Amino acid sequence: MRKQQGGAPDGAVVIKKYANRRLYNTESSSYITLEHLAQMTREGREFRVVDAKTDDDITHNVLTQIIMEEESRGETMLPVSFLRQLIALYGDSMQAMVPGYLAASMDSFRSNHAQFKSAVEGAFAGSPFAELAKRNMQMFEAAAAAFKPGATGAVAKPAPPATTPAGKDGEIAALKAELAQLRDKVDKLGG
Repeated sequence: MRKQQGGAPDGAVVIKKYANRRLYNTESSSYITLEHLAQMTREGREFRVVDAKTDDDITHNVLTQIIMEEESRGETMLPVSFLRQLIALYGDSMQAMVPGYLAASMDSFRSNHAQFKSAVEGAFAGSPFAELAKRNMQMFEAAAAAFKPGATGAVAKPAPPATTPAGKDGEIAALKAELAQLRDKVDKLGG
C-alpha cells in the first residue's frame, strides 16, 4: 500500500478510517457511511480513504468493500463467470495488464452508454412515444422513490394520458402490463 502524504493535492476529499471502522469526512467534518462513499462515487466526487493511524491509502480496499455490499443486496451486477475469470488471473503473468484493460473497457462502456441514452432520447423526441416514455419514467421514479429509506409513502401521480380514443385501448393494456410487473417486483421485495 502506498503511504498517503499530508493532504490531497489532487483535490480529492480525504476520508479517514479509524480502527473502530468509522469513516470521517475531513471536508464536512462529519462521520459518514459506506453508502455516503457510494453516493459520492456515483456523483463523480473524488475521494481518498486513508487509515487514520498509519496514513496508508486504503481507497482500493474500501471501494472493494462497497462493491461487496452492493452485490450482497440481491441485485448482482458481476456475473459468476466474470468473478471466476478475475480470480483466475491473480498470480497470472498477465495480472499487471488486467487493471488497465478493465479501466479502458469500463471507460468505453460508459461512453457507449451515454451515446445510446442520447440516441434513444433523441429518437423519441417529438414522437407520440415521447409522452408515453415520459409518463413511464415518472411512474418508475415514483415507484423507486417509494422504496427509498425515509420515503413517506406518498407517491407522485403520473401525468394524465394525452391520448386519442383510438390508441387508448393499446395504451391501457400497456399500462396494465407495467402495473403487473411493478406488483411482481413489490411482491418479490416484500417476500
